[in-house]
Amino acid sequence: MKIRRATMAVVAAGALALSGCTSDTGGDAETPAAENGTDGGDTGGDAGTDGADTTGDGADSTGDGADETGDGMAAEGETGKEDLTFETNEDEVSFSTGAEQYNAYNGGTSSTNSTYNSVVNNQLFGGFWYWGTDGEVYPNEWFGTYEQTNDDPLTVEYTISEEAVWSDGTPVTANDFLLDWASSNPEALGGSDTLGFDPVSDTFGRYVPEAPETEPGSKSFTVTYPEAYPDWELVVSGALPSHIAAQQAGLEPDALAQAILDGDGETVAEVAEFWNTGWLFPDYEITDEEILPSSGPYTLAGSTWQQGESLGLRPNTEFYGPAPATGNLVFKFVDPGSQVQALQNADLNVIEPQATVDTVDQLDGMADQITKSTGPRMTWEHLDYNFAEDSVFSDEQGGLAAREAFALCVPREQIVQNLIQPIDPEAEVMNLREVFPFQPHYQEVVDAAYDGRYDQVDIEAAQAKLEESGLDTPVTVRIGYSAPNPRRTDEVTAIKASCDEAGFDIQDGADPAFFEAGGSLDTGDWEIALFAWAGSGQIASGQPIYSTGGGQNFGGFSNEEVDAAWTELAGSVDPDVHMEQVKVIEKLLWDNLYGIPLFAHPGVVGYDNTLENVRNTAVQTGVSWNAEQWVRAN
Repeated sequence: MKIRRATMAVVAAGALALSGCTSDTGGDAETPAAENGTDGGDTGGDAGTDGADTTGDGADSTGDGADETGDGMAAEGETGKEDLTFETNEDEVSFSTGAEQYNAYNGGTSSTNSTYNSVVNNQLFGGFWYWGTDGEVYPNEWFGTYEQTNDDPLTVEYTISEEAVWSDGTPVTANDFLLDWASSNPEALGGSDTLGFDPVSDTFGRYVPEAPETEPGSKSFTVTYPEAYPDWELVVSGALPSHIAAQQAGLEPDALAQAILDGDGETVAEVAEFWNTGWLFPDYEITDEEILPSSGPYTLAGSTWQQGESLGLRPNTEFYGPAPATGNLVFKFVDPGSQVQALQNADLNVIEPQATVDTVDQLDGMADQITKSTGPRMTWEHLDYNFAEDSVFSDEQGGLAAREAFALCVPREQIVQNLIQPIDPEAEVMNLREVFPFQPHYQEVVDAAYDGRYDQVDIEAAQAKLEESGLDTPVTVRIGYSAPNPRRTDEVTAIKASCDEAGFDIQDGADPAFFEAGGSLDTGDWEIALFAWAGSGQIASGQPIYSTGGGQNFGGFSNEEVDAAWTELAGSVDPDVHMEQVKVIEKLLWDNLYGIPLFAHPGVVGYDNTLENVRNTAVQTGVSWNAEQWVRAN
């Protein structure tokens, strides 16, 4: 079994940090912070993170895979990239993730890890693997291969293709991955103050404390994990060009690599300032193409950047993998609310707009010129309890009885029927946190973990539980969420209509600064938090969400049995252990009511029906995951 959670096209495993680095796309997708390996070579963000909703309520850039025309998941065998061969044409195909502009070739810093950067960088960087539409990992054999060569310690050998070169002709080598490791492991090289790198993720360095074993300029390297790590496959994929960083610091590329191998932090630190700032575009323009080589199908060299409007990529003529289909791949900066009209006007060819009933109706009305694809995403909505001492749901106050009372009055079925099924008729109430309803083992885990006690609203039972809690009624419950968000406002309205009858006083705690530092999520100024986790599906990424003191455990939940189960799961690479412990964790989270899962987010994609190979996806990379294969039919 693979239960992989990963990020808006950014995204990671192990501990996951809340990402507030993406701007509001109007999207449902909760932009994850990167905590492990890059997404299919995207150095714009580490693949596999779960992240909290920093984006409002619109285009889920994490998609799930309704392949082709919205029939649910992609058919068996159609979840990876098809083996297609193209002779690159001079056509133009355009897409938009939102109004925010691309601003960083290095999307791996703490300030540049965003969907807007990663969707572009996915086309600029090659890597060992990519996410399929189903959240599984697929190899990019044109880039290289990797193999687990030992179990204890866990050891992985990577081999870069001999043909893999940067667009300036420089070979892609282990040097690039040494710099990737060094930027995320200050402790091995004198500490963060000495090095000065500002990475969004430390996963590579944290789980691999010793530098990869290799020689400068080599096409192979070996990574050793002192302890078993179930998401090891996600840690290494693509990397930035170390030869550029070295040259900008006045170093020879092999000298930089040797300094990393020798633990010479003072020398390595010479490239940090450029790594942090030299590959960023604060003025939204490219001033030096020579420092921006590509190892992917497209390049920024010769690109057309119209500030505030679009960025057009050109094919990488030195690309050693499958040639891209279209000669001009254009990313347009269009507000989500305007994307449907832009598609209708042919100003955009592919969109991933706000997943609402109105949007779906608009796209249905354009059936003569566009194709619509809908389906669930690997992003899921949930209600989390606040366990702080002064919260009515804490064990010091109303305790489990109060939490049960609230769970008994939340109209989950009504919310799904009224708000989600009109977009995705196959949508259902979600009863797990680590497995999605469209994944193979979902029902097996549900059967082991949840008895259906909160499936239907039971006001009388809720009233009895509230009385048992000893709280004075009405019990004030503020539901905090990021505003504006019309769908979540409707969710809160439905909850209030039901739970007020049980003895609660539900208050709408909408907060535009909900996810910001000092915002209400951060300060705990809520009894219930309403948001979503987004990802591509990692194995151990839930540990910091549910473990005592976890970095994403915003409500302060603590349970020794849950902690122990996560420790066992995260310390094993055995799928049978993962399945066993997921069942234990899910049951404990229901029995103790960490929170209440609601539904997997719906997604919708619309595209010009003259295009071929546009494929919806469940994961955070979004519909542009295979944009290099988009082509207009002859």
